[in-house]
Amino acid sequence: MVRRAQEKYPDLAFIRGNAEHFETGKRYSAVFSNAALHWIKDAGSVAASVWNALEEGGRFVAEFGGKGNVETIVNAIGKVLSRDYGIDADSRNPWYFPSIGEYSRLLEKQGFRVIYALHFDRPTPLEDGENGLMHWLNGLAADEFFKGLDDSQRKIIYGQIAEEIRADLYHNGIWSADYKRLRIAAIKP
Repeated sequence: MVRRAQEKYPDLAFIRGNAEHFETGKRYSAVFSNAALHWIKDAGSVAASVWNALEEGGRFVAEFGGKGNVETIVNAIGKVLSRDYGIDADSRNPWYFPSIGEYSRLLEKQGFRVIYALHFDRPTPLEDGENGLMHWLNGLAADEFFKGLDDSQRKIIYGQIAEEIRADLYHNGIWSADYKRLRIAAIKP
């Protein structure tokens, strides 16, 4: 992803780092994040890193998974893994999906002034028709939720999950993910 960004915008500097412990010797007027923060459970450390990277008056703008994001899918994963395999899916869940209130409080505790917050539904069609959910599960959720399970077990589990949620998320030959997004903007006073 960074390489593609560098190719597209050769005059900009791109830095790859750990958002929980990111440091730079320079302050910036803005920090932007898209579809990344829900992968980082230590949100307080991220807020501190962003705070430290911003100059006074700088803005932080982010969009990421919010409360209830992919809830139908995650609930089905939990049900199948618990019922049929004795696996606690909650302990394997890699995501952090806060509400507006939770994330606003976290930013305000760091010292930010939240100037905009929106939580909204974004149902998203998954590519590849009937196989769309399987590809999504195998891509985004596999390493955490299904670790220790071989390919044949995973294929069975994906089918079980699909049957649990088909009525809700499969229409006209297309799977959809029940995305709910949090879009937020804050200022460092």
